[in-house]
Amino acid sequence: MKFASEFRDPTLAKSLIAAISAQADRLGARRERPVHIMEICGGHTHAIFRYGLDKLVHEGIEFIHGPGCPVCVLPMSRVDECIAIAERPEVIFTTFGDAMRVPGTRGSLLQAKARGADIRMVYSPLDALELARRNPGREVVFFGLGFETTTPSTALSIQQAAREDLRNFSVFCNHITVPEPIRALLGDPDMMLDGFIGPGHVSMVIGTHPYDFIPRDYGKPIVVAGFEPTDLLQSVLMVLTQIAEGRAEVENQYARVVPEHGNPVSLAAIADVYERRPSFEWRGLGEIDASGLRIRETYAAFDAERRFGVGYGAGRAPQPEPEGCACGAVMTGRIKPTACPQFGRGCTPEMPLGALMVSSEGACAAYWQYGGARGLAAE
Repeated sequence: MKFASEFRDPTLAKSLIAAISAQADRLGARRERPVHIMEICGGHTHAIFRYGLDKLVHEGIEFIHGPGCPVCVLPMSRVDECIAIAERPEVIFTTFGDAMRVPGTRGSLLQAKARGADIRMVYSPLDALELARRNPGREVVFFGLGFETTTPSTALSIQQAAREDLRNFSVFCNHITVPEPIRALLGDPDMMLDGFIGPGHVSMVIGTHPYDFIPRDYGKPIVVAGFEPTDLLQSVLMVLTQIAEGRAEVENQYARVVPEHGNPVSLAAIADVYERRPSFEWRGLGEIDASGLRIRETYAAFDAERRFGVGYGAGRAPQPEPEGCACGAVMTGRIKPTACPQFGRGCTPEMPLGALMVSSEGACAAYWQYGGARGLAAE
């Protein structure tokens, strides 16, 4: 119970909430003119709502939910390409579970599985490697998806496949990076952001320096945060303190886990296996320069895009969101999930219309799970 008693301690939480309120009062924050703090990571969004932090902090603090959910930002066209690969008779298509129900124009991977495609949920790309070893007559494809958190494990799996010359294994690479969409949001003149809560797990891999551009170029503070209630409360206080003192810096509240310069083994694997795409499409956000990764020529034998002739450069076209779906506006903090006309009506966890209702890190899923559905029913 040591971990829970330290990071969920009610006495400490109360003192942090009081300090946040005092700092917010000094800044003149109020409901009508709040301080806007974006939590970049979807895991932070869920923690905020799970513990009711949005209700506990000063009314002049407004949390803005950012695009830090990799499943949520996956464009519909990439889901369609997954299904096209998975429906080939020679393919065993493997994926993490939270990608199974993300809708494309032809339904989801789960629906494709129901139609007969051999799609299997795995917990690691190493599971996919083992399937390739056991099924030498089949093409085993792993759906490489996620931010810098999951990118190293996919890279290490590709390196292992190369060492074993496991030629029936390939990766459909959809790995993306955190800093570039944040730069895109900050370049939007309509965005009202005063500071950021930085992602903890991503920063464990890349360190804190990739965020230096946020205070340097845009004058906004960012605090890399852990995921427990007192982590987040302390991080909010650190952001407010920077604003009150007229500072804009990268600070690391999660120093017990996040090293300043990241994880050198992970970064080396990423650099060896991947290179930047010129641009990558984000669901609801459009094309963002240099925000996606692709497999280098050295490892071309393990690139599912080249093997099956899908993806960028293969005549693909962006697919529009379903009518009435406001995923893009929610992911960029322009509206709350309950303001989407489909929330709880045309889009529910059982029958999702948008990706934000599917993922375990999606903002709509957080609102639904931790009170949004009840709030909607009370309208």
